[in-house]
Amino acid sequence: MGTQVGTSMKIVHSLLLALSLAGAAVSAQATAPAAAPAAAPTVTTAPAPVIEPGVAPAAAPGATDAKANPPAYVSTFKPDPHIGQPEPGGWKLPVQVTPTGERALWMHNVILMPVIVIISLFVLGLLLWVMFRFRAAANPIPGKTTHNTFIEVVWTLVPVLILVAIAVPSISLLAEQFKTPPKNAVTIKAIGNQWYWTYEYPDNGGFELTANMLKEKKDAAPGERFRTDADGVRLLATDNHVVLPVGVPIRVLVTSNDVIHSWAMPAFWAKLDGVPGRINQMSFTIERPGLYYGQCSELCGARHGFMPITVEAVSPAQFAAWVASKGGTMPGATPPSGAAASEAAAPAAAPAAAPAAAPAAAPEAPAATNQTDAPAAANSTEG
Repeated sequence: MGTQVGTSMKIVHSLLLALSLAGAAVSAQATAPAAAPAAAPTVTTAPAPVIEPGVAPAAAPGATDAKANPPAYVSTFKPDPHIGQPEPGGWKLPVQVTPTGERALWMHNVILMPVIVIISLFVLGLLLWVMFRFRAAANPIPGKTTHNTFIEVVWTLVPVLILVAIAVPSISLLAEQFKTPPKNAVTIKAIGNQWYWTYEYPDNGGFELTANMLKEKKDAAPGERFRTDADGVRLLATDNHVVLPVGVPIRVLVTSNDVIHSWAMPAFWAKLDGVPGRINQMSFTIERPGLYYGQCSELCGARHGFMPITVEAVSPAQFAAWVASKGGTMPGATPPSGAAASEAAAPAAAPAAAPAAAPAAAPEAPAATNQTDAPAAANSTEG
């Protein structure tokens, strides 16, 4: 009897000991997760960025977005029916808005037209006089004169003098149109394609734009942009404008990707062929803001008549704003250096690098106390 009681007591004692060990294990597992978060912040906490004297702190995210995405440029010009586009019933040369064009217009009005009119009237008078003076009724017996030295010298020398008088200003005008522009000239590259124009601004970051003719409303597909009166006259309005500053020399480089095209702008007295594999150059200075229209002036295929050109001349400040809206830069602007960009990017990169290192460091408590690891993670994006 006593032996059975002793055995029962041992069994009970063993059960109590097993229960106490199981409870200790459960309590240990419950307290372990609470300790882990306490150690985690020492790993994920990156050191504060050190701002050296004379170095500007990184811009706020909103300011960075504003610089990266400047507001879009909005054109405020409307087409002038008397300047920059053909006039219905017009027969005169268009109004010129460049010094070269004004000089050419003066030469046309003051030299060429008077000479042409005088010569035409003189020849017409000679014909009428010969028809009346030497008619058969007045000269029943024809004259036998075959040579007149004085008249032959006059009709040879006078045309030569007239041509020389025209050639001198004409050659100088031609040289003025194609002279080398100064260093501060704004450069654009016009590339002809069948049948649209592509433009590059190599001095302003090298951005590119493409200009296509705007269709009429009845010809446009649903949702497609079509021409309105604010865009310009039919067959001359384009979806993108060539924006150029006034009062600044302009260098135009013209070439082609396929066949020969010709970049022509009547209001600038500018016309230059674009030849595949060759770059031609001309220059001018626009003196008056506004919208100006031109066309390809070299037969280039079936849709040759549908390659319009639209130039928007604006102030230098507006031109700089337009360049910024296209993601370009002005020649005088200095882009941020690589070191400054790295310093500005480090504070933003540190919080992203630290959480990536936290999962690997959390299981081992000793690694969590190593404070020299955090600067390494924060600087891993530099260079």
